[in-house]
Amino acid sequence: MADYLERKATDIAHPINVLEDAGLIYRDADVFRDNRPTYRIAEPLIAFYRAIMRPVWDQLERPGSAARVWQASRRRFVSNVLGPHFEQVCRGWALHHADPDLLGCLPARVGHGIAHDPKSRSGNAVDVAVVGIADGHAKPPLLAIGEAKWNETMGVAHIERLMHIRDLIAQGGRYDTPRTRLLCFSGAGFNDKAHADQGRHTIPSN
Repeated sequence: MADYLERKATDIAHPINVLEDAGLIYRDADVFRDNRPTYRIAEPLIAFYRAIMRPVWDQLERPGSAARVWQASRRRFVSNVLGPHFEQVCRGWALHHADPDLLGCLPARVGHGIAHDPKSRSGNAVDVAVVGIADGHAKPPLLAIGEAKWNETMGVAHIERLMHIRDLIAQGGRYDTPRTRLLCFSGAGFNDKAHADQGRHTIPSN
């Protein structure tokens, strides 16, 4: 953000804290990488303005153009507004509403993160990462990792991706992962193969 604004990081620390205290943005810590937080817009109306209205403001200034603009903006609305909001709802559910028996224990914190794959030199996004309470000097348990898709029917491929990510996290050695569960969240539902695979994994309904 400082680079984008062409300012020093120290110059924007106070404004960011004010916006966070006002509830307009929130800070998401990456549970797999230290000092890599993500700041997200918390107010849906501001997110809508930034993603949908601002890019086509010249179009909206003409009366009667709203329907035309909306038709062209639906995909961007799903990816830039609905999708991130749905991910945040899923994280909130996992922290405050999920039955501890579903996760294996009471969560201490829930966030998101990027699991690095050293072989392919790529990062794998985890939408929901549920961390349990560390027991003494033991590594904290990673209770669950999950993927959230608002407008996509989920299937076995999503489960296999989470299995691969769980292996990567285990190799990192930061968390205790033998009992890490896999969570799939979807606004569009799950295909038959995903339902058949529920015997091996935890898949909440949409």
